[in-house]
Amino acid sequence: MAPCYAPTVATLSMDLRQRILQAYDKGDVTRDQVASRFEVSLGMVKKLIQQRTHKGDIAPRHHRSGRKPVILDTHRRDMRLLVKEQPDLTLEEIRAHLDLKCTIQAIHYVLADMGLTYKKRHSGPPSNPARMSPAAAGSGAGSKADLSPPGSSSSTNRRPRRT
Repeated sequence: MAPCYAPTVATLSMDLRQRILQAYDKGDVTRDQVASRFEVSLGMVKKLIQQRTHKGDIAPRHHRSGRKPVILDTHRRDMRLLVKEQPDLTLEEIRAHLDLKCTIQAIHYVLADMGLTYKKRHSGPPSNPARMSPAAAGSGAGSKADLSPPGSSSSTNRRPRRT
């Protein structure tokens, strides 16, 4: 059974990129033939030709790929100061203070990456460990019998029971 994900493709070396374009520039082969000869996709050959035409170079452009970070270095600096000044802020409060448009988890990961904690310290008075709500009711097994009059059934069938 084939894997359910696309195999990882390595970046083409500069040497291979140059050889692909040199073969194409000779003019006696098509882009399809160049792709077959160097065992790359036709799209890669087209991309190299287009990149050279528009950008003037053929170097890999990985710095432009991927998702752009929402939390920038300036946000990290502000977070560090904010947590230092008010260590008991929640993640939601940090997001509100910095006016960040990201998830709570993103803030958590950034704080963890920075080695900062945002949990409340035990320096304050402990919370009250006493039970605040009344005890839970029983399972109800005995209460059903008490609700039904003697000789009746909780069944929806209204016919009298056979004895």
